[in-house]
Amino acid sequence: MAAPCGTAGDRSYFPRDAMLFRKSTFTMIQVSWSAGNYMNNEFRIFLLCENRLLREALLRILVKRTDLSMVGACGYSSSALSEVVASNPRVVILDSLRLALEPPIPLRQIHQSVPGVHTVMIGMESRESDFLSAVREGVAGYILREASAEEVLKALQAVINGESVCPSCFVGALFQRAGQQLASQENLKIRNGAELSRREQQLLDLICTGLTNKEIAGRLNLSEHTVKNHVHRILRKTGFTDRLQLIEIYGSRRLSNDPLSMSAIA
Repeated sequence: MAAPCGTAGDRSYFPRDAMLFRKSTFTMIQVSWSAGNYMNNEFRIFLLCENRLLREALLRILVKRTDLSMVGACGYSSSALSEVVASNPRVVILDSLRLALEPPIPLRQIHQSVPGVHTVMIGMESRESDFLSAVREGVAGYILREASAEEVLKALQAVINGESVCPSCFVGALFQRAGQQLASQENLKIRNGAELSRREQQLLDLICTGLTNKEIAGRLNLSEHTVKNHVHRILRKTGFTDRLQLIEIYGSRRLSNDPLSMSAIA
C-alpha cells in the first residue's frame, strides 16, 4: 500500500521554519509495506496522523531506520482503529490531539484494543493543557512539532524501551499534578479512616504502635483470626495495601494528636 504524500496545501498547517519540515521542497514518497517491514515485532510503528505533510516528514525520518518496522499510516477516519488493530503495532504516533480526544476518543480506543501498545503524541501547540490531557489518556511520549529528527528518534527509542518522554517545559506541571493527586489520595484515605468502627479504631491504634496480630489479640482478648479479619477490613476501608502504609500515615497523625487520628484506646 502506498504511503500518503504531502501537498502544497498542507504547508498552511505548519510554520515554514518548523524543525520537522525544514526542506523547501517536498517530494512524493512511496513506501512499500513488504514482508520485510513485519519482521521486527518489537519495534513496529504505526502513524495515525491527520496531516499528510506530517506523515510524509515522519516517514522520511523513520523508513531510513533498519531497527524500526513501519507497519502502517493513515489519517483519522471511521476505519482508522481497524487499521491500527490489524497492524498490531508496538508504538502508535499521533497528531491532532483534538481529533484523538473527540468521541469515540481514538486515543483511548487504541490503548483498549491493542495490548501493550505505547502511544506518542505530537503536540501542534505548546499548551500545558494539551499535554496534561494527553497524559491523562495514557500517552507514553509527548513531543512538540518543532522537534528535530534526532529528538523524534530519541523519544521513540525511549518509549520503545519502556520510558516516558516529554519536553522539559512540561516537567514542572507534571510534578505539580502528581503531587496534587498523591495529596488527594492521602486525604481520601484519612477521611475513610474516620469511618472505622470503634473496635477497628482500637486495632489501628495498636497497629501503629508496632504490635503484631498475636500481641493485639492478647491485649484485646480476641482470637488472632478475629484480629486478622479486622485488619483486612481496615485495609479495605482505608485503601492501603499493607499495615506499613497504615503506620506511615496514621502513626504520624496519632503522634501529633491530629484530630483526624484514631481515638485513644479506652
